[in-house]
Amino acid sequence: MASQRRVHEKEIVYRKAVVRGTIRLRASTVNAIRRGRVEKGDPVAAGELAGLLAMKRTPELIPHCHPVPLTGSRITLTPGRGGFRVEAEAEAVWRTGVEMEALVGATVALLTVWDMVKYLEKDERGQYPTTRLGPVQVLRKWKGGLARR
Repeated sequence: MASQRRVHEKEIVYRKAVVRGTIRLRASTVNAIRRGRVEKGDPVAAGELAGLLAMKRTPELIPHCHPVPLTGSRITLTPGRGGFRVEAEAEAVWRTGVEMEALVGATVALLTVWDMVKYLEKDERGQYPTTRLGPVQVLRKWKGGLARR
């Protein structure tokens, strides 16, 4: 097992992480979102904003995460086959990686969508037979130099 250096021992370098995740929804729910007919408002705009805010609060949510001064962040929700896809990017020039920030941002964006459309997703027993989160995964991370898409 490789030994871990303490964060204060690491050099300050450019870091970037890209995360992708999905939420599976009923076709009727996706159509309601596309047509702007969700009672609580626009789940895409709310999810993107919630994801960005969550990235900045990652160390408050995950005990061993260090505060990272993000220099860039992006959350994009796009309709896909059977639901929505999120892509989250986090960047920093710092001593530790930003994949946890991107993971938290992506997941909170998807949870926000779920929260806003849950009334459309429930069946007659109040269950969610179709709705699913995931997978959520780190597509790529960079350390040092410049990241390329």
